[in-house]
Amino acid sequence: MSSEHNVQGLDEPNQAAPRSAPTGFGGVKVDDAVRDLITSYHSFNSTTIDELSEEPSALEFMRYVSRNRPFVVRKGAENWKARQKWNAAYLSGVLKDQSVNVAITPYGNADSVIELPDPSQDPKTKNMIFVKPYETMLPFTTVMEQIQEQELASLAPSAHSNAAPVTRYLQTQNDNLRNEYTTIFSDVPESVPFARIALAQDPDAINFWLGNSHSTTALHKDNYENVYVQILGKKHFVLLPHVEAACVGEKSVLAATYEIRKIHGNGTISGDDSVVRSGDMTAVIDDPVEYVPFATWDPDQPERNTTPYSQYSQPLRVTLNEGDMLYLPALWYHKVSQSCSEEGICCAVNYWYDLDFSGGFWSTANFVRGVGLLTMNERECENHGVGENED
Repeated sequence: MSSEHNVQGLDEPNQAAPRSAPTGFGGVKVDDAVRDLITSYHSFNSTTIDELSEEPSALEFMRYVSRNRPFVVRKGAENWKARQKWNAAYLSGVLKDQSVNVAITPYGNADSVIELPDPSQDPKTKNMIFVKPYETMLPFTTVMEQIQEQELASLAPSAHSNAAPVTRYLQTQNDNLRNEYTTIFSDVPESVPFARIALAQDPDAINFWLGNSHSTTALHKDNYENVYVQILGKKHFVLLPHVEAACVGEKSVLAATYEIRKIHGNGTISGDDSVVRSGDMTAVIDDPVEYVPFATWDPDQPERNTTPYSQYSQPLRVTLNEGDMLYLPALWYHKVSQSCSEEGICCAVNYWYDLDFSGGFWSTANFVRGVGLLTMNERECENHGVGENED
């Protein structure tokens, strides 16, 4: 409902017409806004990870959760029973010949993207598949010996000629410490106190990890608040905040799974996994066919598989030493490599706490990811000559 108002100083009536509000961005296109989102984030946030000398209180932890920022507690788990007791002999003595799930890959590349040769030689075309590990059940002591043998062979090849030529990793991310490895669960806390109190929940999963330096976990993200604890050896993390979603080159990648297909002298093929070499493993396309959304950009190879925004990424890097504890916020991209103890193993435990999907964080993060993907899809259509009105 309008009413009469006396106004002075108008040069003409259209001077009072509303104008577009200033965006605050340095450009006029959506991809400029995506760029400015990333660069402005880095202008307000540190390029290093906070290091604490003791566990935070629940209130201090919640401040990090609210900011979605990681931190490390140096020696935060040094007094855990696992740090005092776990080594190769102890774990083998307790778990013995218990059957455990082991992931086997030719190059330590479980759950990762591999590029395939392109017969067309078209520089615009990059064929790739997302490959999952071959999984089998083996006695724990057998797996422990194989993991150690491979690692020690890489240090002194002549002394370990019988080393396993493929990479084995105990990595089932299914709450295995409270199930598959329940006999050693009493050596770690049932929950991390500051996380349990602040998040008002018990962990959704507690996972046990055992491998060697030949395994690398490719860049990915999880919908969990993650407290990661290094028991033996070292873990090397490369971290990217969720606002860098447009940097990582997420694609829907054809899924495959490694299988063992050994070709014998008589021409027959078997799936025997007792003695496996990398050449015995084949990536087989999943049936039914499935495409998996996954990051294709590697911050350690920044010139490959880039997006227009990869240049603005500022990865954080941190190494966890024995007894260190890392808070890895939900939706942070992370790539993980590892170094071994003198025994040739690397062992860790992590606690997953459910992300709180209420409030605005989850929706905002998905919006940021979606806008970044839209801008890149538009560029791909332009590069391949696809019109806006084409189906």
